[in-house]
Amino acid sequence: MRAFFLQVLLALVITRDLSTVAAPDSPRLANLEEELLSIKTPNLVEPAVSVETTTSDDASSPPTTFNGIEVPPMKELNGEAFDDEIKDGYWYRIFSKLSIGARDKQSEARLTLGELAPIWQTLYEFYYTSNPLPATQQPPSSQNSLNSFTPYYRFHFASLDCIAFGNACNKHSVKAFPTFSLYKDGKFVKTFEAKKDMAGLSHFIEEVLESIRPGSRPKEGVKLPEAGASFVETGAKPDNPVEKDKDAQAGAVAGSKHMELASSASSELAASKGSLSATRVASKATKPTATPNPVGTSVPLTAESFQHLVTTTQDPWFIKFYAPWCHHCQALAPSWSEMAKELKSTLNIGEVNCDVEVRLCKDVRVKGYPTIHFFRGGERVEYDGLRGLGDLVSYARKAIDIGSGVRYVDAAKFKEMEETEEVIFVYFYDHATTTEDFEALERLTLSLIGHARLVKTDSAVLADRFKIHTWPRLLVSRDSRPSYFNALAPKDMRDFRMVLGWMQSVWLPIVPELTASNSREIMNGRIVVLGIMTRDREEEFLSDKNEIKNAALEWMDKETHLFQQERQEARDAKQLRIEEAIDRNDERALRSAKSIRIDVREEDRKHVGFAWVDGIFWERWIRTTYGIDVKEGERVVINDEDNRRYWDITDAGGYIVPSRTSILETLPKVVSDPPKISPKYTTGAIEQVFFRARGASSSHPWVSFGMLVGILVAVALWGKGRIRRGRGTGPGAGFFHLDGKEGLLNGGGPGKKD
Repeated sequence: MRAFFLQVLLALVITRDLSTVAAPDSPRLANLEEELLSIKTPNLVEPAVSVETTTSDDASSPPTTFNGIEVPPMKELNGEAFDDEIKDGYWYRIFSKLSIGARDKQSEARLTLGELAPIWQTLYEFYYTSNPLPATQQPPSSQNSLNSFTPYYRFHFASLDCIAFGNACNKHSVKAFPTFSLYKDGKFVKTFEAKKDMAGLSHFIEEVLESIRPGSRPKEGVKLPEAGASFVETGAKPDNPVEKDKDAQAGAVAGSKHMELASSASSELAASKGSLSATRVASKATKPTATPNPVGTSVPLTAESFQHLVTTTQDPWFIKFYAPWCHHCQALAPSWSEMAKELKSTLNIGEVNCDVEVRLCKDVRVKGYPTIHFFRGGERVEYDGLRGLGDLVSYARKAIDIGSGVRYVDAAKFKEMEETEEVIFVYFYDHATTTEDFEALERLTLSLIGHARLVKTDSAVLADRFKIHTWPRLLVSRDSRPSYFNALAPKDMRDFRMVLGWMQSVWLPIVPELTASNSREIMNGRIVVLGIMTRDREEEFLSDKNEIKNAALEWMDKETHLFQQERQEARDAKQLRIEEAIDRNDERALRSAKSIRIDVREEDRKHVGFAWVDGIFWERWIRTTYGIDVKEGERVVINDEDNRRYWDITDAGGYIVPSRTSILETLPKVVSDPPKISPKYTTGAIEQVFFRARGASSSHPWVSFGMLVGILVAVALWGKGRIRRGRGTGPGAGFFHLDGKEGLLNGGGPGKKD
């Protein structure tokens, strides 16, 4: 058996480095043999004879003790069930092999397995017994407590023997031994490639733990034990403190380093920029000139670095404001770090610790954690979408595109955009458009991030297509259907709030998808025709969506026609009054007729919106709210969120389906006042009374006001009568009480008899 192991060992060493192996009878081989036999790791030897012994945790290894706490043996992974065993949490593992003399990449010293094993074991014992919440000064009651290291971070140590499970190691591209790799929920994250000693491995682990729960690790690092030790002083400061980004001063240093990398231009350019900065006004923003986010990290910002890097430049920044104790912030941290890597050399990513930079967060008006803003110069817009990695990256890329300014398009480019964009705002200008007009236009770009595209053009072809006769003019094209911003005066085109308010009313597609981020915008303040569909049946999905869109377009045409007709009738009535006053030569009546305002506004009409929702993704919400299962077929509900009611059947008693005819036949009977079809409610009986009363008061305000006054008068009269009766019958209410001996004052009662 011993000779067999020497042959296996010799073959492996030759595979690693032929130059280091001597002849079979040389003294070096004897030394290797002695070293191998001195290693007290039976699991590394047994696989040469029997693989079964490594397929489970090492039950034969007794538990160890560290800092007085019992530590179970480290997890030995089964290569055949590798993916199942690491599918939950973070796993930091060593891929080991029976080889002596593995070479470290950053050190020429040769590490034997016997030298590395105690480092790895001690590191495991140290972290397993550590208290992740040192601020509580109370160690967890047991290592199974949620506040102990492993449950708190969901971080595990393990090892895999590459002799017993060579296929598993080959599958995960293990090319050298030992190899330390990190996995999260079964997916490979990264490999440790620094110096393989106690400090190097611990530094790698600390970075991972900090990313899992930001702010939970000590600012200066941890005090590490010696290899093979069974005790280390808890809470002690490390021998070599580590600079942490969450420290305010360290954050300033990191920001300065980021600025140095971002300013990696020639020395001449740097000198010229320095001389210019002395003559510029402090509040004057400079245009971005350097590569953004050159190292792919989120830069901790202080009040000073924030002003230097963000507010006084035109560089775009995506910044989160957080607190280390905030659980939502801790959940966001991994996605935020991955987004910073994804947007390397594309967009600056930063973060502000509001526990440290209190004044800065107050100036930004941070009201909750985490708060995320996109900055460009002195302007900003808050991100209120989902916090997944894909959502953050998608928003950031749109912000880069839109935040770069309003782009010019011609007819050909606009036609290409129409094929991919559902909503496009188009600004028409000519040679007489002023600088103030363009500056007002640029201010709108940040507010449109994540909603729609804004472009400008002076194309005669597009002006002819959209019938533009005055400049500047702003319109929105939704599915090639234009809607115009009606400016009553030239200054209205430069009124930021007025223009943005109009944009917000029309920046949704004609039939948008209902999501968590836009649900309030779609549902509140209007009646919504909501198609409940699924992408699983692709042909039906496209057909039904097209039917809902056709119904929406026809309804919008009808509403526009009715609005124009109502406004024209009001104008005709005013003109009749004017003509009548002229015929009678009545100057007073003429002045009164001319003063009549045509106050027919489209905003005062009952708005009807159209949308669709994924019935599979939102299955639970749809079933509990509307009692509908999309698996039984696509359906349509007409929802009135303000009054917590909805309609899902036609006047004939059948279900409303994604059909233009079914929708358009039912919708007029729903929007009429009162509705001609009885609604269903999404609330209980008590809440229904409140919403019905509120709906009646909004529909008939004067009647409701009269009823309220009547109720108040009735309550006042009833209360006054109660007060009077109380005064007439209570003690001391105008009579003398003589305990039954009133005599003539007895109010007519019988007197004393002899």
